Amino acid sequence: MSAIEFRSTRGAGASISLSEAVRRGLAPDGGLYMPDRLPVLDRVALSDPAPLPLIARSALAGFFAGDRLEGALGDIADAAFNIEAPTSAVARCPNPLFALELFHGPTAAFKDFGARFLAEALQRLESAEPRVLTILVATSGDTGGAVAAAFHRRPWARVVILYPKGQVSPLQEQQLTCWGENVLSLRVQGSFDDCQRLVKEALVDTAMRAQHRFSSANSINIGRLLPQMVYYIASSFELQRRTGQAASYVIPAGNLGNAFAAVWARSLGAPIGRIILAHSANRTVPDYLNDGVWRPRPSVATLASAMDVGNPSNMERLRALFPSVESLRGQLSADWVTDHAIRERIAEDFRLYGRVWCPHTATAAEVYSRLPQKERVSPWVIVATAHPAKFNEVVEPVIGQPVEIPESLGRLLGLPQVVVDLPPTLSALRTALT
Repeated sequence: MSAIEFRSTRGAGASISLSEAVRRGLAPDGGLYMPDRLPVLDRVALSDPAPLPLIARSALAGFFAGDRLEGALGDIADAAFNIEAPTSAVARCPNPLFALELFHGPTAAFKDFGARFLAEALQRLESAEPRVLTILVATSGDTGGAVAAAFHRRPWARVVILYPKGQVSPLQEQQLTCWGENVLSLRVQGSFDDCQRLVKEALVDTAMRAQHRFSSANSINIGRLLPQMVYYIASSFELQRRTGQAASYVIPAGNLGNAFAAVWARSLGAPIGRIILAHSANRTVPDYLNDGVWRPRPSVATLASAMDVGNPSNMERLRALFPSVESLRGQLSADWVTDHAIRERIAEDFRLYGRVWCPHTATAAEVYSRLPQKERVSPWVIVATAHPAKFNEVVEPVIGQPVEIPESLGRLLGLPQVVVDLPPTLSALRTALT
């Protein structure tokens, strides 16, 4: 069988290889790359317990078959997945409830998996290139820190982080601005949507592309999405062994990369039941699934800052796979949560279960709590996307005690910030990159 090829969601241009799709990040027509077909998971190989790097090799083998990176997949997986992603039972809960803990990486957020995988893949594609590759990344909080950590001091790369001024937590901002060297941190006078727009405009601007070699490290890059499927595949097969059932997942959702990875994992054959997206007051997706009208809107600031997205990029991929709202409703559902409910859920689950959630994870926990009791008799997983210490200014007053800061985060707190303020215009970004 021939190698899987990738094509823009908007249909323009020729199909390209996985390596080229990873390198480009965004298609020239502004679309997102999608494979021409999905491989089938080797369910036999995944039926036995295995370390995460081995699961990654098996789960992603079909995408890499015939590509120039095929021989490097094992090494990439070993380097990117040498951190834990346990699915732990929520103690004292009367129902089979679990948490998929994705906050054990160097920046204590799920973005570490995709960022590290992308960096390792590009390392093998770019190390011999004479010109530096400029990695553009828009972030609403966690992506930028993960990308900076993954690409820091790689001589072939320059990372440019764009984040919205005043709309990330203090600890998140420290993670975004403490690197220096080959990392340029730009504090944009606007929203995350402005940051995302600037990245997309730069990636397709002819004059800027002539001056710079660009790629993106947001979840618009297929190299970010592929590894995010791995922890869903690992978790779902593990829970099937433990419970004898297919577990369902409640996922904090923003730009929809993590959500899309779960849908993809299930499409490949992972034993995943229902998928529910938990949104903050940025309710574009829940409203669309409710009334069938797609209405992107400016994002609003919430306690779950990494989810403050009014026009999520990966909806383009979801709508490419499921063109009608009816077909998309058959794949997932969505609900939204207020800041008040986030605080209440953090307090309640700490009291009931001794669990400390970050505001994003709390949105998923709140949506789970709204399920009818008869639906909670089967296994459910709350996807814990970030460590609560990243949002200590929100969490600690609610639970009435300090949250221990992971060692990886503690190392960053004493470093000086290096940041440039930027108006939300392409001309300002062009100047900042010179």
